[in-house]
Amino acid sequence: MPPNEPQWGKKDNEGPPDLDEILRKLQQKISGLLGLRRPSGPSGGGSMGNAVGGGVAFVILLIVAVWLASGFYIVDEGRRGVVLRLGRYLETTMPGPRWHVPFPIESVEVVNVSQVRTVEVGYRGNPKNKQPQEALMLTDDENIVDVQFAVQYTLKAPEDYLFKNKNPDDNVLQAAETAIREVVGKSSMDFVLSRGRSEISADVKKLMQEILDRYETGINVTTVNLQGTSAPDPVQPAFEDVVRAQQDRERFKNEGQAYANDVVPRARGVASRLTEEAVGYRQSVIATAQGDAARFRSILAEYERAPQVTRERMYIDTMQQVLSATSKVIVDQKGGQNLLYLPLDRIMQMTTQSQGSTVTIDTSRAAPDASSPPVVQEPITSRRDSLRSRDREAGR
Repeated sequence: MPPNEPQWGKKDNEGPPDLDEILRKLQQKISGLLGLRRPSGPSGGGSMGNAVGGGVAFVILLIVAVWLASGFYIVDEGRRGVVLRLGRYLETTMPGPRWHVPFPIESVEVVNVSQVRTVEVGYRGNPKNKQPQEALMLTDDENIVDVQFAVQYTLKAPEDYLFKNKNPDDNVLQAAETAIREVVGKSSMDFVLSRGRSEISADVKKLMQEILDRYETGINVTTVNLQGTSAPDPVQPAFEDVVRAQQDRERFKNEGQAYANDVVPRARGVASRLTEEAVGYRQSVIATAQGDAARFRSILAEYERAPQVTRERMYIDTMQQVLSATSKVIVDQKGGQNLLYLPLDRIMQMTTQSQGSTVTIDTSRAAPDASSPPVVQEPITSRRDSLRSRDREAGR
C-alpha cells in the first residue's frame, strides 16, 4: 500500500466502509420505528423500495407535526389575539395559551389594547413647535385663538380597529380637530382663554367619542389635555395688555370689596351702638322726668299740709346736697368779734369724719375773753345720733 493512501483500519484486510450497507441499516432502523415490515432478503430492489417509502412517510409525519405545532401561540396580559380564517375575521381570544389552525388556513394578529396612544393637535412634540393650520380657530365672537391639545386613547374593540377603518390613528386626529373646532366655535374668546378650559376638554372628549363610535373605530378616548390657549402671535402684545387690564380690574374689585367688608361692618356696629345709646338715654331721661314729677307731686302734697316746715326742709336738703362734696366753714359774725380763733385742723378732721357735713361756728355766744375758743356746733345729724345712743344706753 502506498504511504499516501489513507489507512482505513488497523487490520491488513480492512477496506473502506460500504455506503450501501450503512444506508440499508439506517432504513431498517427507520422502518422498525415506523412499524413497517422488515425486508425478507438480505438485499434487493424490494427492500430498497420499502426503506425509501418508510423514510418518506416519516418525513411527512414530521412535517405535519411541525405544522400543527406552529398553531400554538400565547396572548400576553393587556393584549388580544385576533384570529383570521382564510383572511376573514373569526374571533378575538383573551390572554393565555391558545391554538389555531396553522397558516395558511388561519392566522393570528396580537393587538395591544392596554397601550395608551397619543395624538397631538396644534403642535408636534413640543408646544413651541406649532402647527398653525391645526391650532388657529374661530370663536363665537369672531376672534381667532390658538389652541393646542393632546388626545390619549386606548382600544376597546381590536377587530374594529384593524378591519373597519384604513387609518384609525388619522381618524382620531380628524375627529379631534372636528370636535375642538365645533366646541370653540360655540364659545367666546374670554371663555376659551380663561375659565373654560376644563369644560372645553370635557365637551371635546364627549364629542370625539360620539364621532369615533359612529365610524366604528374601536377606540376609547381617555383624556383630552389642553396644552395651551392663547391669542395668535401677531396680536399677542395687544392681547397681553387686555389681559393685564382685566387682571387689574379684578384686583381693584377685590380690593374695593375687601375695604367694604372692613368698613361696612364697623359702620353698622357704630350705628347700632349709637342707636342703643340713644334708646338708653331716652329711657333714662323719661325715667328721670317721671321720677322728678312723682317727687314734686309728693313734695307738693306735703307743702300744702305744712308749707313752712316743708320750705325749711327743702332748704336744708338743698344746702346739704350742694355742700356735701365740699369742706365749708360758716362763721356767724353777728356778735361783732374782731379776733376769732379757728382751730382749722380740728374742724377739717371733724368735717372728714362727718363725710362732708356742714360745720357752723356761732360767734354770738363767744366768751368775753378773746382767748377763749369759739363754740363749735355739731351738725344736727350727729347730735341726733348721739342722743339715740344715749337713749339706748339708758334703756339697758
